[in-house]
This record gives sequence, C-alpha cells and structure tokens, in this order.
Amino acid sequence: MAATMNVSLTEPLKRFVDDEVREGGFASTSDYVRELIRERQRRKSEDALRALIAEGLGSGPAEPVDGDFFARQRQRIAKA
Repeated sequence: MAATMNVSLTEPLKRFVDDEVREGGFASTSDYVRELIRERQRRKSEDALRALIAEGLGSGPAEPVDGDFFARQRQRIAKA
C-alpha cells in the first residue's frame, strides 16, 4: 500500500526536480524521490558495512578455529 507525503519546495528546487525527472527518464516526481530514498538507503547500508569491516580489521589478527567452533557458538547462544 502506498502512502502519500506532501513536500513543499521552493520554486528553484521544484524546477531542479522537474529537470531531473525529465533528464533522468523518470515517470514522475514520485519515482524520482523514491529513487533518491533508495539510493540513500543503499549508501547507509554500505557505510554500516564499511564500519563493521573496519571494526573487524581493528580487532586484531585472525585466529584459526577448529571444526567444532561454530557448533560451540550455536550451543552458547542457545543457552543465552
């Protein structure tokens, strides 16, 4: 179900959006805005992933694990 949201723009911003819709081949202003939102969501997800990777890299050298490591982790989590 689509929800409706009204947005007020200054005239210069409205002209910019209209130009972007026309030049970008969007079917409507709504399509353009939805694409901007999806792009922002992707960017935030990528930023979060980069932060997790940096955290992992900063956590120290990797240590080898044996074959039962993940089974023990699952058991530990199940008990929690």
